[in-house]
Order: sequence, then C-alpha cells, then structure tokens
Amino acid sequence: MDHAKQEKLEVEKTKFERIIETGKFKELMDQKKKFLSPYTVFFLLFYFALPILTSYTKLLHQPAFGDINWAWIFAFAQFLMTWTLVTIYMKKSSKFDKLAADVTEEFVKKEGE
Repeated sequence: MDHAKQEKLEVEKTKFERIIETGKFKELMDQKKKFLSPYTVFFLLFYFALPILTSYTKLLHQPAFGDINWAWIFAFAQFLMTWTLVTIYMKKSSKFDKLAADVTEEFVKKEGE
C-alpha cells in the first residue's frame, strides 16, 4: 500500500474515532442496546426452546388439533414471532436512522469536513 493511501486510511480512522466519542453517537448506541438486548434474548430463548422441548421433553408431542401436535404450532409461532420482531424493528429503525443522521450532521458542523 502506498503512503498516500495509508495516510488517507489514518485520516478516516481518526474521523471515526472522533465520531464515536461524541455524545450523540453514544446516545444512539445506548438506545440501540436498550432496544435490541431484550428482543435478542427473547428471540434466542424462543428459538432454542423448540429443539430443546422436542428433544428432551414430551411436552410438545401432545396432540393439539387432530394429527397436529404442539411442536407444529410452536414451529409456526416462530415464523409469526420473527415477522413480528422484524416489523417492530423496522418501525423503530427510523428513529435510529434519524439519530445516525444527527450524529453525522453534528460531526460535519463541528469538524467542518
């Protein structure tokens, strides 16, 4: 890598490092963590519950409706859960996008770059 490219990469790296130190960026990351953490935990618990419950218990093997047992209903519920979580995130992401735009705008005004 030539010297000019390496120098440009260093400048870009320092820009990013300055951005992550801003209050708005920290606010954005805090809000994302507060939003995503409980949904991630819920998703993982719900997702891994099916293989665990079907492998180690007989709970989901009980018939629910005719030949359909609770494992099939639980599996279908995972699709519904995924679509619901995606919908919730899509609605919330517009707020994150606005905060990210604010971070960029604040940095450009402050740094004049």
